[in-house]
Amino acid sequence: MYLKNTLEHNARFSLTTKFYIIVFSILLLFGFSSALCAEETLSLSLQEAEALALGSEPGRDSLLASADALQELSVAAGQLADPKLRAGLANFPFESGGFSTEGMTQVQLGIRQAFPAGNTRKVNTRKFQALALEQLENAGTRERDVISAVRELWLENYYWISTQKLVEETRPFFKDLLTVTTDLYAVGMKDQQDVLRAELELSRLDDRLININKQVSQAQAKLSKWIGINAFRPLEPTLPNWSKLPTQDSLQQTLRSHPALNAASARIKAQDANIDLAKASYKPAWAVDLGYAYRDGLLPTGQSRSDFISLGISVDLPLFKKNRQDRKLAAAVSQRRSASESHKDLLRYLSSQIDTEYARWESLNRRIDLYNDMLLIQTNQQTELAMQAYQNNTGDFAEVMRAYIANLNTQIDYQRLQIERAQSYAQLANLGGLTQ
Repeated sequence: MYLKNTLEHNARFSLTTKFYIIVFSILLLFGFSSALCAEETLSLSLQEAEALALGSEPGRDSLLASADALQELSVAAGQLADPKLRAGLANFPFESGGFSTEGMTQVQLGIRQAFPAGNTRKVNTRKFQALALEQLENAGTRERDVISAVRELWLENYYWISTQKLVEETRPFFKDLLTVTTDLYAVGMKDQQDVLRAELELSRLDDRLININKQVSQAQAKLSKWIGINAFRPLEPTLPNWSKLPTQDSLQQTLRSHPALNAASARIKAQDANIDLAKASYKPAWAVDLGYAYRDGLLPTGQSRSDFISLGISVDLPLFKKNRQDRKLAAAVSQRRSASESHKDLLRYLSSQIDTEYARWESLNRRIDLYNDMLLIQTNQQTELAMQAYQNNTGDFAEVMRAYIANLNTQIDYQRLQIERAQSYAQLANLGGLTQ
């Protein structure tokens, strides 16, 4: 009896334990799923999008790896060439005899060390360091360009999503207007033309919404190039506060330190090194040979044959300079001039970009002020007056529809202006090196 009670107690305990384990597992799974969903729906800020894009950017990483490789080559370029070991058998009798038969038969062992002309090693080190710096600056340029691209696409995505929301919020009004007009037509208070106009505008609004949905999908797909699946998360609901800029002259001054210009300057330094290398080729390169020769056998006097030690120096004779050294120097000078002109052209282009974009930014500011001070207020007033006139039978339905469509378009245009101003700021931030 005791055993039976014990078994029943253990069974009940086991079932209870299993029940709590199952409940706990379900709650844990539910909590994990909720946390995962919350993470997936977390809004995507512009700063996070920039960080995501730079966190795994192969273009910049490739340039940085290239800079590392060139830095390693700069160290190798400053070293002497490896010495050469020479071993051989000389003057061995071919027809008869052996190693000790002839007096000049010997085993030779030598070493040769070459020395490049002039200060070639130092100049080569300087050249590769300049090329490494160029790649580092190109990586900085790439980083700025990636940030600009992400900002422009994030803002474009923001525009279409906000426009989508604006149209979706407006659609119920047009739907209600169609219902009211239909009811009034049913009791003979309005014409059929008003009903048809309301249906037409509602259909146009639906068509517009379809196109906006397509633009949203395309904008998200373009942004996904840089940040992957995060591009499809909802965006942060507020735009960055980019309403103020430094002066145009200040931006022109900071442009001088743009990494693209620094890269062009580094390229000029590399070409300066090439000129120095071409000049060094007029000087002779030389090499030192040290050898040891072992001989076997005896002299007629009975003494052992003496071994030999040899020392030699070889020197290049740059006598035919016209079609080699002179040509190399002329080519290096031309390449240096080409690099210098490219730097000037790039500076002129980027400076023009600042002037153009700054003028655009100022124009957008003036237009936004006009919308804030007049256009938004006027279109709202026009909409209210048109509706009042229609309700009092002193205005027609077409005027009401025009007023409401104009009001919607004005709000969408205002949103576009804000986006374009932010995009313009992003371009100027790239050129002027602004931190935000």
